[in-house]
Amino acid sequence: MSEVSGKALDLPILKRVLGFVKPYKGIFYLTAILTIALAFAAPIRPMLIQQIIDEELMNGDMQGLWNMTMLLIGVLIAEAIVQFFQSYLTSWLGQSVIKDLRTQLYQKVTRFRLKYFDNTALGTLVTRVVSDIETIADVFSQGLLEIIGDILKLIVVIGVMLYADWKLTLICLIPIPILIASTSVFKRVIKSAFQEVRTQVSQLNAFVQEHVTGMKIIQIFNREELEMSRFEVINKKHRNAHIKTVWAYSVFFPVVDMLSAGSLALLVWWGTGEVVKEGSGVTLGVLFQFILYIYMLYRPIRQLADRFNTLQMGMVSSERVFKVLDTDSTIEDSGTLLADAVKGDISFNKVWFAYIDEDYVLKDVSFTVKEGETVAFVGATGSGKTSTINLLGRFYEFQKGTIEVDGVDIRKYTIPSLRKSMSVVLQDVFLFSDTIYNNITLNNNEISLEEVIEAAKSVGAHDFISKLPGGYDYDVKERGGMLSVGQRQLISFIRAYVHKPKILILDEATSSIDTESELMIQKATDVLTKGRTSIVIAHRLSTIQKADKIIVLEKGRIIEQGSHQDLLANDGHYRKLFELQFKESVVY
Repeated sequence: MSEVSGKALDLPILKRVLGFVKPYKGIFYLTAILTIALAFAAPIRPMLIQQIIDEELMNGDMQGLWNMTMLLIGVLIAEAIVQFFQSYLTSWLGQSVIKDLRTQLYQKVTRFRLKYFDNTALGTLVTRVVSDIETIADVFSQGLLEIIGDILKLIVVIGVMLYADWKLTLICLIPIPILIASTSVFKRVIKSAFQEVRTQVSQLNAFVQEHVTGMKIIQIFNREELEMSRFEVINKKHRNAHIKTVWAYSVFFPVVDMLSAGSLALLVWWGTGEVVKEGSGVTLGVLFQFILYIYMLYRPIRQLADRFNTLQMGMVSSERVFKVLDTDSTIEDSGTLLADAVKGDISFNKVWFAYIDEDYVLKDVSFTVKEGETVAFVGATGSGKTSTINLLGRFYEFQKGTIEVDGVDIRKYTIPSLRKSMSVVLQDVFLFSDTIYNNITLNNNEISLEEVIEAAKSVGAHDFISKLPGGYDYDVKERGGMLSVGQRQLISFIRAYVHKPKILILDEATSSIDTESELMIQKATDVLTKGRTSIVIAHRLSTIQKADKIIVLEKGRIIEQGSHQDLLANDGHYRKLFELQFKESVVY
């Protein structure tokens, strides 16, 4: 809960938030002027009403009454117009600021190294990019300017009241200390209640997201009733948290209304006596004027507690967002060379790599891949196969050694051009909730539909795509759930093919599919790897026997490398793996 306990006015954070206003400073200054204008315009209506009663009505001046009534209506219309533009512009300003802030945050997140995502919950990032930033908008639309406006209005109104009649003013202000104390208590209670609400909303969202995603497991193991009971507990806590906020408002607002009524009663009791007393200077118009001032006093005070809470929540959300923006988790891109024309020669020289401190998962790894060769990596889970290809694309940074492409250290290439020269086909294919065409091109307008169709025919996927409703415009839904595992894998092959990589990486692309789909994938692999440098990671040794070189990894070290036949002849670790998979039909 520490990250939700912030100051209502954390000046360094507030200053940083206001820094995003610079592109819209003209609008900001205009809204500030309108806010000040509304504060100073507040006492005008009661003053006009006082004059209407004491001058026009008392003297029977009907023409003057008509003129003053028209003036009062004009003031009301003008105030309403100013109020409209002030409300609209503050909301517009807030939304514009968070649009820029959200863009900057999303851009920052997309440049984080993968290690950051390994250690950060998905829900946390989504909260930062969506709901936390949305809360910052309230700093402008319901927070800072509104607080300034309310405080200024109180000062102006009290000043005008004192000028009109200081005795009546003191009578009206008698309940104010009680109101201020009540507001202070309410602010603390509602702050705690809102923090609890945010916590329970987060837990409820996390539970629903996780269980909807894992619904298949829940139903397979007949866990519906048990998970439903867990949901009811979380849902009850969520309800109770909201009831606390309702309780706080239910107590505070009646207290304010009672104090306001008490102030009004004191005013009427004292004021009526002064009106009938000769020479007191208190007229009927002044009494009505002060009645209106009472409402102008108590409403802003009642709102200030809410506005300070809004501002405080905005500061907390800002601190969370700025914490992500200030995170130094990007890979330094100091390269100047473009990898657009690389041939595909790859060299690892004494490479050491650890995800955490010095717990190395790759140890003194050295190998070479020549242009156009296919090299396969095999080994047990955790041996370092996937880590090797992650280093090649600079998704993680290695600690020792060098990695070269075409004889040039990969850190001398710009990261975008280096990754553009590669295509990766993963075991767990990720498809967006979009059309097949957009999932293949990744919204790259330079890739035409004709190129996609040609690539699909090359890898043997055109037939099944054509049979889908809408063909290449078929929406695969979230994560490609409308397609089989094999179909998703074929689409990932087309995606790699149309981007025309110099270096192709296949990470266990056939480990999760049936035999028939494997044959299709194998044909697609032959098409995809032809004429380009390819690195293949596979558990099924049947898919890599044609590789030019097979590298065997164990506990982060290379223990064998050579062709399929050479490794079988060596009677080493690879042969044991091969015999385990093909012990029923081993043929040398």
